[in-house]
Amino acid sequence: MTQPDALRSLLDSVAAGQLSPEKAFDKLKYLEFEPVEDFAKVDHHRALRTGFPEVIWGPGKTVHQIVQIMRSMRDHAPVVMATRIEPEVYHQIHAELPEAFYYEAARICALVPLNMAPHHAGTIGVLTAGTADLPVAEEAAVTAELSGFQVRRLWDVGVAGLHRLLRHRQVMDEVDVLIVVAGMEGALPSVVAGLANCPVIAVPTSIGYGASFNGLAALLTMLNSCAAGIGVVNIDNGFGAAVLAGQILRTAARLNRTLP
Repeated sequence: MTQPDALRSLLDSVAAGQLSPEKAFDKLKYLEFEPVEDFAKVDHHRALRTGFPEVIWGPGKTVHQIVQIMRSMRDHAPVVMATRIEPEVYHQIHAELPEAFYYEAARICALVPLNMAPHHAGTIGVLTAGTADLPVAEEAAVTAELSGFQVRRLWDVGVAGLHRLLRHRQVMDEVDVLIVVAGMEGALPSVVAGLANCPVIAVPTSIGYGASFNGLAALLTMLNSCAAGIGVVNIDNGFGAAVLAGQILRTAARLNRTLP
């Protein structure tokens, strides 16, 4: 149940006399945020404000902390997601939460509905320059899918073999937002933006030899792109790219609904 649905259901129950105002108040007092022991305050209202629920950043947290936060969130959000979860950490989480599912390539641990399907308009395309960029690209793709968007994947189409990208022009023509993930010199988003008729979100990765400075070279290339219509997120930030793509599509859908 989404946060707006939960609030509406609560108010309907009070109006129908099925729930007392006192009990409704007890449920409402943690609707905005909920303290989890002494280490977290879960923002249950984030989906109401932004359209996307809070997501757990895994590194730096103990397994106990991640599990307790996920338990707090699962009654308030249709999907509960924790990012950058390594396999050994997932196995410990799974021992406490057997329903938790692991997307190994994306390093995402999630509690998801059994029959999850896209429910937002629009398709997000995710491209990588190379195979080594896949972990960041899969983080973007899985985040977008768990957020309710349809995703098209296209891997290993970097500028070193441009014919591979051109062979798949149809994918670029059919999607509504493109997330382009590249390391090394980070040139692929510029090329894609010169061919695509939709917004392009560039994601630099920390893949590359020493002079790539752990992704800084790719980041600067993307920021200095001569192709118009590119937005750039931080190094290795596949999650942020997916949320930005989702916000673009949600805004477009809202504008379409308001047009005469």
